[in-house]
Amino acid sequence: MSNYLSPAALPPHVLDRSDVRRALERHDFGAVFKLARQWGGISFSKIADACGIKPERVGKLARGEGTITTYEKITQIADALRIPGHLAGLSPRPWESDQSQAAADETAPVASLELPSLAPDPDLLDRLTKTVRGATRADSSTLDWLDRLLAEHRKAEDDIGSRPLVGIMRQQLATVVGLHDAASGDVATRVVRLASEHAQFLAWMAQDQGNSSAALAWYDRSHDWAMEAAGADMAATTLSMKAHLAWSAGDGRRCARLAQAARWASPGTSRGVQGMAAQMEARGYALSGEADAAHRLLDEAQHLIARAAERPEDEPPWMYFYGENWFTLQRGMTAMHLRRWEAAADLLRTGIDALPASYRRDRSWYGACLAHALAAAGHADAAAHTALGCATDASDVGRPHAWNELHTTAALLLRHGAPQARGLIDALAGCG
Repeated sequence: MSNYLSPAALPPHVLDRSDVRRALERHDFGAVFKLARQWGGISFSKIADACGIKPERVGKLARGEGTITTYEKITQIADALRIPGHLAGLSPRPWESDQSQAAADETAPVASLELPSLAPDPDLLDRLTKTVRGATRADSSTLDWLDRLLAEHRKAEDDIGSRPLVGIMRQQLATVVGLHDAASGDVATRVVRLASEHAQFLAWMAQDQGNSSAALAWYDRSHDWAMEAAGADMAATTLSMKAHLAWSAGDGRRCARLAQAARWASPGTSRGVQGMAAQMEARGYALSGEADAAHRLLDEAQHLIARAAERPEDEPPWMYFYGENWFTLQRGMTAMHLRRWEAAADLLRTGIDALPASYRRDRSWYGACLAHALAAAGHADAAAHTALGCATDASDVGRPHAWNELHTTAALLLRHGAPQARGLIDALAGCG
């Protein structure tokens, strides 16, 4: 498999970008670093460690301050980022021959991150390869593995963010769709259902990157496939996620209506999926300032999620992060909409403390929201400290949402005349 998860090696889809290649031709390594973070999810700190450059200088180079000119440092960067010599005007690097041999020996039939826990055994690998190449039909074993592959990439996205995954997941979806023509009966239905799950994940990643039009198109595709495959849980989930899009756009009424549709349009959904829809409806009402309706629905959602936790085997795999702690965070977000800043801060702080360290994107998002709540409540020191603590992850994997929330926090502090505002503004500028 490819080395997508190595600390600073540029993935193929980044090396293939025209803007990256132009930057390499100019030896504009600051632009390369910035594009590596934007499209590869590689943080400046990882680049600094791999290249032997101070993190402060990596940031300055990314902002166009300074250049790299020495042959020794250029070759060191090329080797650290696994940039083939010809792209940077160098002779072939020593590791390129090993990489070429590895590519020649590559047998992975499906695009993927480097996830050793998912490496198929030889028999399954042979079946997967033949299935993908059209030599044989998909069967339950190959679809089981593709289910696991999707689930693991969902979890990886919590850590590395969505940008490095979009190209990989589009390739995985193409592979799944390609299995349909030769499939029949229950297997064909399962292929369509799996395609709907891939489309929903692509929709979420588009939404995460602030591309609402692409997200809506993918949600529509996912919903159609889910209905075709009688996938009630995914059909309802796509409507709930459309409600989330409306919430992100500040449209509380549309958010509530779509969440209601998620509950009545797809009967037979799991309790967790019902709870997700109920809490989205609550957030819509909170955004509209309707506190009583919001709290009533939050109570209902909490009951549903608690019941779901009693039988986790009944929940679809994309509901893996829904639980009591996640619900605490949603109560915190609802309190923010209702401008109950102290309550929001307490709930968000409790929820963040219980989030796994690997959930970098979620920790940066909720951390930025906590900073916002603290600033609005008048706790300037705590707000600035919290914002600074999540700034790096917000910059690396939390753009645009967490990043924008940090700028909102800085603006609030500035509006209140807090001296901490200037330090936060400078720190955010330093993150690029």
